Amino acid sequence: MSLKVVALAGGVGGAKLAHGLAQCLISDQLTIVVNTGDDFTHFGLHISPDLDTVMYTLANLANPETGWGQRDETWRFMEAVGRLGGPTWFRLGDKDLATHAERTRRLQAGETLTQATLALCAALEVRVKLLPMTDAHAPTKVITDEGPLEFQDYFVRRRCEPRVQTIVLTSQRARPTPQVLEAVAQAEVVILCPSNPFLSLDPILHLRGMRRALKGKRVVAVSPIVGGKALKGPAAKLMAELELDVSAVSVARHYANLLTGFVLDEVDAALKPAVEAFTPNVCITDTVMRSSADRLKLAQAVLAFAKA
Repeated sequence: MSLKVVALAGGVGGAKLAHGLAQCLISDQLTIVVNTGDDFTHFGLHISPDLDTVMYTLANLANPETGWGQRDETWRFMEAVGRLGGPTWFRLGDKDLATHAERTRRLQAGETLTQATLALCAALEVRVKLLPMTDAHAPTKVITDEGPLEFQDYFVRRRCEPRVQTIVLTSQRARPTPQVLEAVAQAEVVILCPSNPFLSLDPILHLRGMRRALKGKRVVAVSPIVGGKALKGPAAKLMAELELDVSAVSVARHYANLLTGFVLDEVDAALKPAVEAFTPNVCITDTVMRSSADRLKLAQAVLAFAKA
């Protein structure tokens, strides 16, 4: 299929669809822009969880059980840290640790996060372009009933247990990289992957100038909510805490000013008229990606819908 595509992604759902798209398109047709709002420093290392989840998935290295981290991982480093009384709440596998160490080395040597990411992808033979949303530090913060929390404190250490009151996107003060803006300018289609709308995609969409760059583009979103539930992660819990109806309709409403089309799961076919209030173009298909074949099938359906 001849089509220039930019996919905005974060987390396991975004990584799965990105993998499906990479199977459909040749390398210069696809650029994946990834959330870095959950980046943080741990053990003196620059950790980029969403970038790594997408990168490992595209490199066929991801842990198939968790969706994050690497398969066949070992944990000797974390075991040693625990024996020494260090923090073990954020688990870094031994192979994963090498990624963070090499990224940090490159950043300290003066490379941008974009340059470091492209180098890591080249080493892992990722053939499509993977870009961080920004080279600036733009952490997402979560205001909860227990007070403000850094993103990884909320997401990993506290396992999303505190009740969310609001989300603070410092990405509003950052800009997309020139590479991101160039990819969007050249794109015929922009796909909003089935990632968490609030924690994974909003940090990208709220970058300074990003919505202006998307204006006039064909933008298609894939719902991360199926049958009133999130397939992965805290999206459903978060929506309920923000007093939103936990449904694909709320997702369509959230993206309304951007949308050209919306992809709805077959389970939610009855919601089509409600979604059409926010975009007249609705595709109904099986969006659940249990296997690599499912990822390819969904990617093909999304691209055919976007092209039509």
